[in-house]
Amino acid sequence: MAAVESTLEGLRRELPVQLVSYRLPSDAGLVIVDEVNGFCAVGGGNLAPPEPDAQIAQMVDRTDALARAFRAKKRPVLAFLDTHEPDRPEPPYPPHCIRGTGEENLVPELVWLEHDPDVTLIRKDCINGFVGAIEPATARGQHGLSHNKLCDWINLHRLEAVVVVGICTDICVMDLVLTLLSARNHGLVPTLRDIVVYEPACATYDLPRAAAERLGLPATSAHPKWPAHHMGLYFMASRGAILASELDGV
Repeated sequence: MAAVESTLEGLRRELPVQLVSYRLPSDAGLVIVDEVNGFCAVGGGNLAPPEPDAQIAQMVDRTDALARAFRAKKRPVLAFLDTHEPDRPEPPYPPHCIRGTGEENLVPELVWLEHDPDVTLIRKDCINGFVGAIEPATARGQHGLSHNKLCDWINLHRLEAVVVVGICTDICVMDLVLTLLSARNHGLVPTLRDIVVYEPACATYDLPRAAAERLGLPATSAHPKWPAHHMGLYFMASRGAILASELDGV
């Protein structure tokens, strides 16, 4: 534990991040990443927390409150749900969020989103939600063409900002944010200005090196929660994301 704390302090010193209070514009949407049973419910699967986790519990609580506030103002909400077919797991991770197991469904606190017809749900079969949002065009004569449901959602609502929350900070959240930043810079979402990561509603898992080795995993499987969380924040900010500790105007 002391070694992890020392590493975290070193990261914070040498790779600092700045969290700000962000004022939401009127045209803002909320993106929720993978807050499903297989990642968030205690004992919910191979990649779920084996015991109560305060960071994950806070993430779900803050996400629920934020989503309700967005919907009360009729702001758009989109949720990604990690979902894999039985014959197509997601290496290098153990089987998780397999369709039909229940792991791939929203945690109980967020199930209400499924019943709101104006909430967009996207089931994704890979870490990167932007890639997972790509689907083939189905219109006659468009064989080989595709479109991106996330870009369509942003462009339909002419969003000026998106707030991103979810799990894991340094994996699925980071991959989505980094790719969306590039998509914005490339002009695929012309109205989008700000990509905001709301840190209190993000979380990641904890697998210290000693625990990994006790499980018979290689040392490279180590994933201490707080250093990994910090690194995810750092890389997102370094590419142009806004890190927020507070959201004004929700």
